[in-house]
Amino acid sequence: MLRPSFVPPPWQRQLRDLCRYRRTLTQERTREKQRAEKLLEDAQIKLSSVISDIFGVSGREMLEALIAGQRDPHVLARMARGSMRGKISVLQEALSGHFGDHHGYLLKMMLDRIDALTAQIEALTGRIDEAIAPFAHQVAQLDEIPGVGVTGAQEIIAEIGVDMARFPTAGHLVSWAKFAPQAKQSAGKSKPGSTGKGNPWIGGTLGEAGIGAARTKTFLGSRYHRLARRRGKQRALVAVGNSILVIAWHLLSSPEAHFADLGPGWHDRLAPLRRKRQLIAELERLSGKKVTLQEAAA
Repeated sequence: MLRPSFVPPPWQRQLRDLCRYRRTLTQERTREKQRAEKLLEDAQIKLSSVISDIFGVSGREMLEALIAGQRDPHVLARMARGSMRGKISVLQEALSGHFGDHHGYLLKMMLDRIDALTAQIEALTGRIDEAIAPFAHQVAQLDEIPGVGVTGAQEIIAEIGVDMARFPTAGHLVSWAKFAPQAKQSAGKSKPGSTGKGNPWIGGTLGEAGIGAARTKTFLGSRYHRLARRRGKQRALVAVGNSILVIAWHLLSSPEAHFADLGPGWHDRLAPLRRKRQLIAELERLSGKKVTLQEAAA
């Protein structure tokens, strides 16, 4: 259990303030980008259906041209760069809308807001890098976990610190972060439990890390897809977040520790062993005797 008298040291409180504000600004930037996409859709400009990031180099050049008054979809589409040039015909169709000066005025304000937020986020990131420099080794340890990344590692340390002595076991950390669903029983029947309302900051970080891990061919990625099929995506993300916290506890508890992936086939390798144990237990229950397996004669 977390010690009631524990107060994070000054460095952690300051790092927490910086990381939380960066996350807030990042969320605001995401919302502003969504507004810009909605504005383009209202003008029948379907760039997001062709370009994965309309605020990248190619997309941004097209948006700036639209704001400047260029309306010819053929001219706009030819601003595509790199691999996007293979989609010029599709881009022409996506850019054939009714974008007007009214849309340009609003889009200009939105892009300026996005740029301002980006500059603030970059400034905060620089400050965070300076604040967390004494713990670069711990950041590198957590960065090894699939889906976490440097930003996620910084945010995890900001929330839980680097001294795992305050959490006697990994289970205590998971419980503190509210990533351990509590089973509920009613009338002798077990019901799915919820994790409860925990720290939303570390919850957001672990949620993003879980989504990132789900895209990898690792143990965590396999765990997500295996659970998502049976329990749904949200519960699978909670389970992966639980696993990430357990891994983080073990890494931060030992300076020499490094992440070692169990591999995407870990559960498949366990399945025969689990089935064997189930059958042995069933035989012992039915016979009332101890069952011992022996190698079959050649």
